Amino acid sequence: MKRRTLLLSLSAGALTAPSISNAMGGALSASELGLIANVSHDQSDVFRVAINTAVDQGMPLFIAGGTYHIAGIVLPTDCTIIGVDGATTLASANGEAIFTTSWQSSITLKSLTFEGNGAGTRNEELGLLKFEECVAVRITDCRFQNHEDNGIHLRNCSGKIRGCSFYKLGQSAIHGQNSYGLLISGNSIYDCGNGGIRVWRHANGADRTIVTDNQISKIGSDWGDGQNGNGVNIYLADEVIVANNSISECALSAIRANSTNNTIIRGNQCINSSEVGIFSEFAFSGSIISDNLVDGAATGISITNFDDGGRLAICSNNIVRNILPLSPTNPDTVPIGIFAEADTAVTGNIVENVPGAGIGGGWGTFLRNVLVANNIIRQTKYGIAISIAEGAGHAKISDNMIVEATEGAIIGAAWDDIVTRDLIGDAGKYPQLQIDDNSVG
Repeated sequence: MKRRTLLLSLSAGALTAPSISNAMGGALSASELGLIANVSHDQSDVFRVAINTAVDQGMPLFIAGGTYHIAGIVLPTDCTIIGVDGATTLASANGEAIFTTSWQSSITLKSLTFEGNGAGTRNEELGLLKFEECVAVRITDCRFQNHEDNGIHLRNCSGKIRGCSFYKLGQSAIHGQNSYGLLISGNSIYDCGNGGIRVWRHANGADRTIVTDNQISKIGSDWGDGQNGNGVNIYLADEVIVANNSISECALSAIRANSTNNTIIRGNQCINSSEVGIFSEFAFSGSIISDNLVDGAATGISITNFDDGGRLAICSNNIVRNILPLSPTNPDTVPIGIFAEADTAVTGNIVENVPGAGIGGGWGTFLRNVLVANNIIRQTKYGIAISIAEGAGHAKISDNMIVEATEGAIIGAAWDDIVTRDLIGDAGKYPQLQIDDNSVG
């Protein structure tokens, strides 16, 4: 085509969708398919045609900067939607999910802002995105904001959520239910009403979700006794890894693992939790809690509920400090640095500034095979508190350094009552205990 002919065709509006796609590196332009930026009316019907056209041609759909009001778009398999980072906003036209789909695969969303306009009902089953039974969902560099439900709700899905930001959501930022192999990484989550990241199942099973390198802050709770108010909440989901996250200002726990198996909680920074910093509770088995920093909580790390079958853990190489005298959100929380009940090794930790016990082993009869060894404990009310109630099981306390424990280095308790403040001297009375080589200063 001669230059003059080309210019005439352009001036006559003859630029077709394929030529637009070539100019954009292989994406169809939604504006060329009828989508108009910055108008107030609902453009859902136009958007449906645009995405189906792009999929039929095997091409991504590009959405230029601007605001578009849509809702209830059912995404098909093999769809890719790309916006301009920070400039392309999809606003819910009716307060409900913007995108929803089920039984599809290979869905990619990139550089889009999802705006909820303050709508929603705080329903934990809903979200700005709601996907069910989908494989290979990829959501990157997107923003979710100003909605009373979840940002993203996934049920029975696999995929990746990376580099996204979540702000002012009434439920949680990300709720994954019955997932298989989700990767949730590098996201920023701030000011959510009931949760940061939830990894839940209806029954125990291999979930294998990895939650890593996220920044989570200011998580609230408007009801409940533990299911809400957590930065990361794992419930009945097995083989989950929570690693290298920065979590602060949670109404309950920074990380809460409830009835999980083979969970790894490693290398997280947990600041100012209003209840327990890191919780492994109820019918859990096989928790590894290591190399974490907990600064500010009503209990630092709790590995508990032997009465419900909770057992088998390693708690090692953590720093726990600045424990509160009471919890602002749960008056039943006891100020303890680290607490464990059954088949657990508590080793190599540093615990400092606790207005209660630095390390607690067992409560009443709920003590079995707890090792407390090679820890440094300083500036506490009690250094180590061990249950010596009738029926309590075996514990070994050895090679710990205990400094500035104002009311006893190693004490023995029966339920809530202190029986002895010098368990080192009285150890011979309790053959189920082995206490040796501890340094007290």
